[in-house]
Amino acid sequence: MRFSAGRALGVTCIVLTLSGAAACRRRPAPAVAEAAPPLAALPPTAGGPTAPVSPSPIAPLSPNARTEDERNTVAIFREAAPSTVFVTQKQRVATDPFGFDTEEVTAGSGSGFIWDAQGHIVTNFHVVQGGRGTSLTVTFFNQREVPAKVVGVEPRKDIAVLKVTAPADMLKPLRVPQTFGLEVGQKTVAIGNPFGLDHTLTTGVISALGRQVQGIGGVAIRDMVQTDAAINPGNSGGPLLDSGGQLIGMNTVIFSKSGASAGIGFAVPVSTIARVVPQLIARGKADSIGLGLNILQRGVANVRGVVVLGVPAGSPAERAGFRPARRLANGDIDADIIVGIDGKKIDNYDDLYSALDAHKAGDKVDVAVRRGEQVVTLKAEAILLNER
Repeated sequence: MRFSAGRALGVTCIVLTLSGAAACRRRPAPAVAEAAPPLAALPPTAGGPTAPVSPSPIAPLSPNARTEDERNTVAIFREAAPSTVFVTQKQRVATDPFGFDTEEVTAGSGSGFIWDAQGHIVTNFHVVQGGRGTSLTVTFFNQREVPAKVVGVEPRKDIAVLKVTAPADMLKPLRVPQTFGLEVGQKTVAIGNPFGLDHTLTTGVISALGRQVQGIGGVAIRDMVQTDAAINPGNSGGPLLDSGGQLIGMNTVIFSKSGASAGIGFAVPVSTIARVVPQLIARGKADSIGLGLNILQRGVANVRGVVVLGVPAGSPAERAGFRPARRLANGDIDADIIVGIDGKKIDNYDDLYSALDAHKAGDKVDVAVRRGEQVVTLKAEAILLNER
């Protein structure tokens, strides 16, 4: 296909739920209010005395009476709260003009959850992303604080894995489902540390599935879970659970003008977490699947698809039939344009990345390529890239 190059940018505004507030300790529950006095008989009216009116007898409620939904919520919190942690990023700053004296201050905070009994903690990448001189601590349900180190990160999915050393009785993993079927309307329970208030619970429902949100890694995160459970700064990295107490996703971003919850929050889906986290634990980075092509990642004006710039000699891509771009005598560029993967339309690099992300190395991929005025289908092989 021939075209003249131009650039197009799209901007999506999000609020990452990272909090700089210090952790607050749980306070004693307020005293129970005194019972209201019994109803008195009505006074006589102007028309003459009337008999006292007694209210209908009402059986006193048990102080522990709860609805079925309340009992379910309480049970979820009791099970999952010990598996939810408070992640704090600290930094040493100078306290005098000469830099001789320093003190450690909180640079940011968020939430996380225990992944396994070996001490791996899952949280958001933007919670632990920091500059030089920063350190991380994890505070458990029993208020014990331990240092943590980063094992691996995947910025494009906003996922990070930490490692802590703690007693076995403190390392209670969350339950992760074996299948990932979700439906709009399902109950959701979010546990986290909004504004530094540790182990705060909110409830809601799955408002929508398959949402796309621009991630901190510069690539859109697909298949996000949308919920109306209140998510505020500091909830980042905390678990989103279903009515069975199993993981639905990891709370990540909110759409809000004020920065506080507006009833629209998003979570990285559990299917993505379950695939990426083991890779980060094993290798410190997530698998990056591609076609082995040199492609143009930015958009080109009036061109739908992804432009192929180069094809390495002897590569699977060359064997599949891809052609490198070339400049014609009139100055136009003649290049293959990827417009589909396995029947899915590809409009830009985000589409291509997401389509290939569903594959593993060695998979055969049907690639629709616009070549001149025709669209041809090439049988390509997905390969593991070593770009990072």
